Amino acid sequence: MRGYKLRLFSVLTLAAISLLYLSPLSGKKEKIKLGLDLKGGVYLALGVDLDKAVEADLDKYALILEEELKKTKVDIDRIEREGKSIVIKLLLKEDIDKVKEVLKDYHSLEIERIEGDTVYVALSKKEIERIKKNALDQTLEVIRNRIDEFGVAEPEIRKAGTDRIIVQIPGIKDPERAIKIIGRTARLEFKLLDEEHSVEEALTGKIPEGDEVLYGRVVDKRTGKVKKIPYLVKKQTLLTGDHLVDARVMVDSRTNEPYVAIKFDKIGTKIFAQITTNNVGRRLAIILDNTVYSAPVIREPITGGEASITGSFTFEEAHDLAIVLRAGALPAPVKVLENRTVGPSLGMDSIRKGVRAAIVGLIVVVLFMGVYYRLSGVIADIALILNMILILGALAAFGATLTLPGIAGIVLTIGMSVDANVLIFERIREELRLGRTIRAAIDAGFERATVTILDANITTLIAALILFQYGTGPIKGFAVTLSIGIIASMFTAIVFCRGMFELLVDKFNIKKLSI
Repeated sequence: MRGYKLRLFSVLTLAAISLLYLSPLSGKKEKIKLGLDLKGGVYLALGVDLDKAVEADLDKYALILEEELKKTKVDIDRIEREGKSIVIKLLLKEDIDKVKEVLKDYHSLEIERIEGDTVYVALSKKEIERIKKNALDQTLEVIRNRIDEFGVAEPEIRKAGTDRIIVQIPGIKDPERAIKIIGRTARLEFKLLDEEHSVEEALTGKIPEGDEVLYGRVVDKRTGKVKKIPYLVKKQTLLTGDHLVDARVMVDSRTNEPYVAIKFDKIGTKIFAQITTNNVGRRLAIILDNTVYSAPVIREPITGGEASITGSFTFEEAHDLAIVLRAGALPAPVKVLENRTVGPSLGMDSIRKGVRAAIVGLIVVVLFMGVYYRLSGVIADIALILNMILILGALAAFGATLTLPGIAGIVLTIGMSVDANVLIFERIREELRLGRTIRAAIDAGFERATVTILDANITTLIAALILFQYGTGPIKGFAVTLSIGIIASMFTAIVFCRGMFELLVDKFNIKKLSI
């Protein structure tokens, strides 16, 4: 196969593949994914309170240490978390050595200081870093699971820095509901009510040690008003939602009201059976994000590992609660730092204006090249159209997202792609003026201009790759189309245009080059 045949075959084959990806034969409903700014949707910047994840781990260690110290016959006055330390106050100062011995088995913990009969224990720096990293990763995964359950297609969820998560949900119809589901902590806890002390006294500030006041909410069906009911609850968490395996919306056959039925794993079933066996006749509070949803009396041991969360739910509220419970609780509270909602009408307007700009730019460049370089300009115009096909085909093939800045990258590529042709054509003109034959002028023009073209485009490509690596969503969209455009323009200018010139010389044996 002669040189020009191989060049033209390679370009036209890639163009055919690109058109295949853009055609209905690709099987994709959406050939090119549209970004948030084009399709409409929600952009959220979430801040994760990682310190709360560290505190939650300290709470767990406090319960574990209490059990261990009791086993080793250590008399404890109190053991609780204060800030970022576990405070162990002993009845006998002589037991400090026993505490040190127990702590040797916990490499994540270290003694911060000892003051008289009180030992202050903290997590090691390495363990704090590990907890924070895991909490951020887990938060990312939980949010992704919640959005998947919500039924949104093509969301973008990624970490930003050490304590932030960026969420982009294109095409969503109910953004407020999605935001509530994403940001809900969904910390499910089971605690006993303190029925020995008065709730009224606790509300005046006389809260017994080891207790706390939490509130439940009751909605008046006639007026729709929400009434808060105070509960005096033991601080100790007996069971958490970490052991849930399922949560489903059910309807009470007597009241016709929805509730959420939950099911525990093997460990959760065992713990729940132990709680209900040891506390028959007492009230067990079911608490979600520090709100008491119900506090039923334990009538008998429950060994099947199932329970229910009742409340004044609508079907939508019950469904959303089941979603967050199935997806798992967030390991740390999440705060919405930035919330931008883009309407689909604005997105369509952006698409129209962006496409119009690209078409106008393409027409102007095509006319200029055709008028100024004549037949050679027409060849450059064909190369430009092929360049557009290759860019769009690559976006469809790689599943890249097209954004408004991405359209700007395509428009910029239109101008940059003919820049390579201008360099080549001017070189060929110089060679012809020096008296070279057409074939020699073409070869010299392409060989000398190629180095300059590669030089200029590779430096631009490096800048585009840096933008992609460190930029946010819109900047990445610009970097993607610019990078693809640079590669496609070099390919069409150097390979396709040269193939066409060689075809004119070898096949049609032209005597004068129209340039």
